Amino acid sequence: MESTNSPLVIGKEGLRGRLLTEPQGVHTQGATALVELENGQKMQIPASALVKQADGAYYVALSQEDVNRTQASPTEHASRRETALVVPVYQEELAVDKRTVEIGRARITKHVEEHEEVVDEPLLRQEVQIDYVPINRIWDGPPPPPRYEADKLIIPLLEEVLVVEKRLMLKEELHISRVQKTVREPQSVVLRSESVSVERVEPESDTERRGAAQP
Repeated sequence: MESTNSPLVIGKEGLRGRLLTEPQGVHTQGATALVELENGQKMQIPASALVKQADGAYYVALSQEDVNRTQASPTEHASRRETALVVPVYQEELAVDKRTVEIGRARITKHVEEHEEVVDEPLLRQEVQIDYVPINRIWDGPPPPPRYEADKLIIPLLEEVLVVEKRLMLKEELHISRVQKTVREPQSVVLRSESVSVERVEPESDTERRGAAQP
């Protein structure tokens, strides 16, 4: 085997060897390179079949079985001045695909908050004002009925008094009038409002999803 400084050649199914001659004229038709395998076999490989790797080695799409099939038998070797080597040439093609990937989650939580507000609105209220008006006058005739004077209700109050004869005396009157005024009665009421907080949740890893899927 030649010096280990020669570039490494690797192939399929563990095929390994060293490049004895650098491939020249890769794009020139018929350009070849000499390769010595680990078992001592030497063969000419089309330069276009050698693909240089990032580490300086060369890759060839051949296995040891491919090499054995391409080597001529001793009889054929004696009758032929050179052996043709058929090397398959491969080409990589780019396949582009799209898939949906979860990059994050958002958890939305709704909170109910309470606060007090003072309600101070004008309210309409009616009250009754009662005034006692003394009359103290003897009343003849049937009892007087209640009456209205403007918006005031007057209710006569009668009382029997002892005199030489029994007579009705108008003792007093109730003067009832409506008084309307505006008052304020502040009260505390509870009002509710909603607020939202957003929390970012990291996506589950493939290991966590598989663990969650197992029973």
